[in-house]
Amino acid sequence: MRKPVVALVGRPNVGKSTLFNRLANERLAVVDDVPGTTRDRLMAEADWAGINFSIIDTGGIDPTQTGPGKAQEPLSIGSADFIADIRFQAEIAIQESDAVIFITDVESGVTPADQEVAQILRRHQQDVNGQLWPPVLLAVNKCESPARQNDVYQFYELGMDEPYPISALHGTGTGDLLDALVDTFKDWIGEQEEDDSVKIAIVGKPNVGKSTLLNRLAGEQRAIVSPIAGTTRDAIDTQITYHNEPITLIDTAGIRKRGKVEPGVEKFSVLRSMQAIERADVALLLIDAEAGVTAQDTHIAGYILEAWKSCVVVVNKWDAIEKSNSTMSDYTQHVRRELNFMDYVPVIFVSAQTGQRIHQVLETALQVQDERVTRLSTSHVNRIIREALDNHPPPSKAGHHLKIYYGAQVRSEPPTFILHVNEPKLAHFTYLRYLENQIREAHPFLGTPIRIILRPRSE
Repeated sequence: MRKPVVALVGRPNVGKSTLFNRLANERLAVVDDVPGTTRDRLMAEADWAGINFSIIDTGGIDPTQTGPGKAQEPLSIGSADFIADIRFQAEIAIQESDAVIFITDVESGVTPADQEVAQILRRHQQDVNGQLWPPVLLAVNKCESPARQNDVYQFYELGMDEPYPISALHGTGTGDLLDALVDTFKDWIGEQEEDDSVKIAIVGKPNVGKSTLLNRLAGEQRAIVSPIAGTTRDAIDTQITYHNEPITLIDTAGIRKRGKVEPGVEKFSVLRSMQAIERADVALLLIDAEAGVTAQDTHIAGYILEAWKSCVVVVNKWDAIEKSNSTMSDYTQHVRRELNFMDYVPVIFVSAQTGQRIHQVLETALQVQDERVTRLSTSHVNRIIREALDNHPPPSKAGHHLKIYYGAQVRSEPPTFILHVNEPKLAHFTYLRYLENQIREAHPFLGTPIRIILRPRSE
């Protein structure tokens, strides 16, 4: 099921990024005392009371910055250029979210910018079965003392129901805020239907033919196709059935290098693409046959691997390549060489434009998904481990040897193996790679990463 999405919004310098880091339990967002530091949105996972949700940090909304004669807060150098972009990103975050935390600052009191942010929020809320959606929770930050907590009542004038006094820096009051937050989407989570379709994300750099492939697989014009890079801005879900198997195809915006991602819409598109990879079971990594495997293709492959998703490399525009008897073999070697950290992925050659070998795309993706859910018996796993140890014992480290007592596959999606050992620090990554290769010899787990976890025997 899809996780609820919570947007943190408010004017600049009220502590959105500080609260984001606290909820994410790590320092992900740049925090600075100068308003305007956060320009693009960040996303992270959080949980409270056993409920997992995603949080989006946004740039500050300050409508008072636009228009002549309006009071202006000092912004960091260059941030004034991003006022419209910051507001645009935050508005889209509101539209994307299942709940909103509107953050204000007790030190500054209710400002004209707070009033206008409240109006923006009300304008984006809709009446759903007698309730406003998305729900908005008002958090008054920097309430470190009882005196400051008594000052929160002035924020009732924003018309946002009960204000929650918090200190994002110290964590004071955040528990009450989160209790109220998860209450807003408990019923919504319960109403969601389980989606048992295979989710396949089509990812790649801009202009490699992702939307054309989607249209070809869906059998109809479901996405805008254009030679202009960046036409697709959202992740688009398309439901199809293939050989009686329900499939959700997720088309995404092209992912560019971080330094070449433009502010605003394109950064939002990259975020959506990353979400699509996170939601997928299998990612189709499209590569332009004429361009070959580029540095950005390897970056995207790295994103897929970091998310532990299965992958199929789809070399598109194959019809545009002059071929000989060895062209396909040579190109496969090129892909294997450039993506050597994913040598387990299948490589197929298609033309989304002409339909050449297009039937292989879903066939291969479903085969990879079958491998992704495979479970090996404990006896089989231990037989593989024993043979691996007999053929190639672990090297010593400062006179000590790694000892592997037994192992088991504890989960699938992705296949995860726990090995009980004497001392995990004695395991070199090259030996773990050797063990992974031995497992793949027994069962290939085509297109699927394998996770190996070492656990001390005492555990």
